[in-house]
Amino acid sequence: MSEVLIHSQIMEQLPYCDRMVLIDRAAFDGEKKIAGLKSVTMNEWYFQGHFPNHPIVPGVLVVESMAQLAELLVWRKLDPKREGDIYIKSLRKVKFRKPNNPGDRIFFNVEISGESSDSFDFTATATNNSGAACQAQITLGIRPKVPLRMPTQFNEFDKSDKSEMDVMAVSSFIPHRYPFLFVDYVAKSDGPHVTGIKNATAEEPAFRRYADHYSVLTGSVQPEIVAQVGAISMLSKPENKGKLAIFMAIDQSDFYEKPVLPGDQMVLNVEIPDTKSRFGKGEGTMSVDGELVSRTQMMFALVDP
Repeated sequence: MSEVLIHSQIMEQLPYCDRMVLIDRAAFDGEKKIAGLKSVTMNEWYFQGHFPNHPIVPGVLVVESMAQLAELLVWRKLDPKREGDIYIKSLRKVKFRKPNNPGDRIFFNVEISGESSDSFDFTATATNNSGAACQAQITLGIRPKVPLRMPTQFNEFDKSDKSEMDVMAVSSFIPHRYPFLFVDYVAKSDGPHVTGIKNATAEEPAFRRYADHYSVLTGSVQPEIVAQVGAISMLSKPENKGKLAIFMAIDQSDFYEKPVLPGDQMVLNVEIPDTKSRFGKGEGTMSVDGELVSRTQMMFALVDP
């Protein structure tokens, strides 16, 4: 290993607030490999909402740690002047194998597996003392920063007395709570198809914050936002009452040129086909102003609490 970075040095290179930098140490191994360490403590900000009385590190934040290490490895090649927006272009074959809990130490290994003129591919693993916790294939790319504009005032998805569920009803089906509850309400549902809404606001930690004040939602949490709508779809069925929906895998997530900016309204369309199996698979999309932001294929497991 060569250069080792501590948290404050990592913060200098990544455009995040301090609590969203999810690596305590990083060590470069040549130009194509990087290792990282995250020591997990009960004082992590997300444990309050994931989950009360049963704290588990959200799987997507493990993926975010991997993406942050990947960015440390290549940002000087992708965007040395920080003129664009480095983003997760795709996630593939993401498997959540073992939980990470307070007291665990997570060791990461990230390696470049391919590159082009505007993107890099990576393989990544996360391990705790119980064994392999997560594996993923990640592509980072570069996209232009988009100009800000005022959104249209209201649309068919804005909350009204016709909305299917308010946030209290949402909370009755899924265990997520502040600050890790990412569905503000359900606009409508039709069998296995559910449309959820999430408003984006600048104070949330999962925004990348560049030195020029450009701010954009990181890609890693987008599958989680979509998955929470999927969990509502599964757990609102009478036969699944009282169960938990555990995020098992992200088969594929693709992220597009359209970013999510503070003030945006995310429309989340998710379809989880009915199944008698304890496993559920489905697909969800995130859109802003009618433009596709991301698409995710995911798998859940239904378990007793």
